[in-house]
Amino acid sequence: MADYTGQRLGNYQLSRLLGEGGFAQVYLGEHVYLGTQAAIKVLNAQLGNDLDWFLKEARTIARLVHPNIVRVLEFGVEPNNNTPFLVMDYAPKGTLRQRHSRGTFLPVPTVVSYAKQVAEALQYAHDEKLVHRDVKPENMLLGKNDEVLLSDFGIALMAQTAREPSLQDVAGTLAYTAPEQIQGQPRRASDQYSLGIVVYEWLAGELPFKGSLTEVIAQQLTVTPPPLLTKRPTLSPAIEQVVLTALEKDPDKRFGSVRAFALALEQASQLDASPYAQQPITPTVPAGPAPNTISPSRRSVAPPVKQAAPLTPTVLPPIPPAVQAQPVGSVICNYREHVNEVHSLSWFSDSRRIVTASNDKTVHVWDAMTGNRLQLYRDISDAVRVVAASSDGSRIATAGSDAMVRVWDFATNRLIATYRGHVGNTINAIAWSPTQQLLASAASDGTVHVWNLTTGQPLAIYRGHTGSVNTLAWEPSSSLEGVYRIVSGGDDMSVQTWNAATGRTVMIYRGQRARVQSVAWSPNVYPSSSSPNAPRSSRVGCGREDGMVQMWDTTTDREALSYRYSAPLSVVAWSPDGRRFAYASDAQTVEVWDTTTNLKLVTFSHTTPPRVMAWSPDGKYIASGGGDATIQVWVAP
Repeated sequence: MADYTGQRLGNYQLSRLLGEGGFAQVYLGEHVYLGTQAAIKVLNAQLGNDLDWFLKEARTIARLVHPNIVRVLEFGVEPNNNTPFLVMDYAPKGTLRQRHSRGTFLPVPTVVSYAKQVAEALQYAHDEKLVHRDVKPENMLLGKNDEVLLSDFGIALMAQTAREPSLQDVAGTLAYTAPEQIQGQPRRASDQYSLGIVVYEWLAGELPFKGSLTEVIAQQLTVTPPPLLTKRPTLSPAIEQVVLTALEKDPDKRFGSVRAFALALEQASQLDASPYAQQPITPTVPAGPAPNTISPSRRSVAPPVKQAAPLTPTVLPPIPPAVQAQPVGSVICNYREHVNEVHSLSWFSDSRRIVTASNDKTVHVWDAMTGNRLQLYRDISDAVRVVAASSDGSRIATAGSDAMVRVWDFATNRLIATYRGHVGNTINAIAWSPTQQLLASAASDGTVHVWNLTTGQPLAIYRGHTGSVNTLAWEPSSSLEGVYRIVSGGDDMSVQTWNAATGRTVMIYRGQRARVQSVAWSPNVYPSSSSPNAPRSSRVGCGREDGMVQMWDTTTDREALSYRYSAPLSVVAWSPDGRRFAYASDAQTVEVWDTTTNLKLVTFSHTTPPRVMAWSPDGKYIASGGGDATIQVWVAP
């Protein structure tokens, strides 16, 4: 390849060669007008008729702006021989390969730090629908503050497209290449595999697969990596298990995301020093066939649990006076332990603990005042979509895409009940009855089942809806006849109340022509305007996909209030005293209204549309968020 030292490419004068590889040469360049430095990567390829394609790819790479990604500043073509080049931020401290030569054992904390930074860069790119394809230490640079900067997004693909790659080019990256990428089917999980190889190399001091080009290909496709503990006996078995999960041959068996891999690696590295290491953090299934749900797996970083044992009671610290005195809308804590969108949230009765379920296949119990995680359950089946804590905090119910509801004893982590009535249908919502002995579950088949925890049998099945039921809520207190009612809503655009004991329809409320996303039953009662001594009534409210909020008086069966918001609504909720009503919307806000004056009390903003929202049982706080995997607990009005 030609030497470009001393030449000008674009607005940059090239002063010296920084390095070269199979795909490109990298020069230090200085802007001829600004005097700023940059790295100029000249690709070993001629464009020919591919100029438009290269311009498109370069624009795609240039839009990646992240603290752990080397930024592309400019793109051009050398006029004499039609050779493409990219202008990038200059990383003055070289690459991680230069800092840590082959055969070097790295301390575990260093490996975790590097892996987390690279994973964040990859996660950002994956969220932008881009796959790196060439993750290796040579493409991990160090910034001026020793931060890790991932480079060369798509550059290998660009160079290979313009010319046939040499065996040397292929061999340089093949040691880090996922099996499906070798077979021409790269995906996001392929980058996770490559990072897993890098982590293995840092921990073991050598690559898992070595030999000729043909031998490495065969090993990548079929051979399990040698155990890390044979290379580094002092390493925690939990760390080894995390790395081997990332190196699964089947991409579907790896972690759900590259960020989840880095988080699991961090958790495994802290396991021996963590107080949770001495506690069973994964529920134990009783003897007999084990359901394919929350259970020990190779993805868990905790030791296997042989038998259920009572947990040490969680003693939560008192709420500091400074927290108690915070003004309305003040954030009490941010919970960021989930790595994917949180799609279900439930408070415990003590108004201190919250249980959340996420797309990262975990269920977390955490302190709402401090954000400290108290307990974690892993879900290998990707089944859990909704979770609910009983009002006394003694049980947790989970349900989801495998059409099963499971109830766990919180104190012992034992599975105590299972309901299989929703055959083949995703469960969208679950709710405990006020008596705590009944559960209601709504599914995509248009039914709501009410079933008894003691017998495991259905008490009633409601079939009034004609489409998927998305949401439900119990009446907070029974009627004069001692009967509880349930309100439900879904894709058929109706809100329906019905008898929980018999499954008979009480009333159907038909509002706007839009799907019902969320329903809530007011815990308060309102005197009749005509007579203070008349029977008192409660209200049901719903939030619709078109942004409409509607409320009905369940005694008169008339609409009591309605108003339209500017964005689709995801969750609605009443305060425990029934005098305030909150709703979360795609406008990235939660709004709280006074239902007696119909005045807005506060607007709380999120960085992404909130997907979950609920009042604390004492009415002092609201927990909301989940779209960006973060839950915020804040002071309610």
